[in-house]
Amino acid sequence: MLKHSNPTQFRFHPWHGLALGEHSPKILNCYVEMVPTDTLKYELDKVTGLLKVDRPQKYSSLCPSLYGMLPQTYAGEKVAKFCAEKCGRPNLIGDGDPLDICILTENVIAHGDIIVRAIQIGGFRLLDGEEVDDKIIGVMVDDLLYGNFKDIADCPQSVIERLRHYFLTYKDSPDRKSCKVEIVATYGREEAQEIIKLGALDYKSLLKAATDNFPP
Repeated sequence: MLKHSNPTQFRFHPWHGLALGEHSPKILNCYVEMVPTDTLKYELDKVTGLLKVDRPQKYSSLCPSLYGMLPQTYAGEKVAKFCAEKCGRPNLIGDGDPLDICILTENVIAHGDIIVRAIQIGGFRLLDGEEVDDKIIGVMVDDLLYGNFKDIADCPQSVIERLRHYFLTYKDSPDRKSCKVEIVATYGREEAQEIIKLGALDYKSLLKAATDNFPP
């Protein structure tokens, strides 16, 4: 059962008002921003909590899965340090957004701005220049086709390659001379769990910094 951290609001902010889940990092509450039929890139507006149009997709590539973010997570110092240690690149920084997640399901879902429960099975270590932008991969809880997957090794390689191709090309545009996006590793369930834990700690640090800087 989903639980909200503040039951007094009419509309909960998907990033701050929705809990990551009492069984996280194994089972996660996810906020879905995009579905595979979207030809626009949608993104959560961090101030209002509303879904906004980020940009049109320049080319015909569509996201092959549900795509969204993990509430009460943040790609900050701890997430960046973990990635830097894993790939040996010391000057990396977090991208300053909630952790992203792709959710595999056989079900047709018509639109985003919904909550989906997912089991994480792995992820991509994705870098956009010097920014760490991990893509967690999960499967919808009780999904008939994907629901029994426990680790990235259970997922067909063709599905992984479709996801890889999307993220390596989704920021391409005719006026972009070179693509800075690279996937330096594909990792399994245990490493994904560690990154989610670090993302939750980075989120707590973000809130503490905001509270400390708030005028009395």
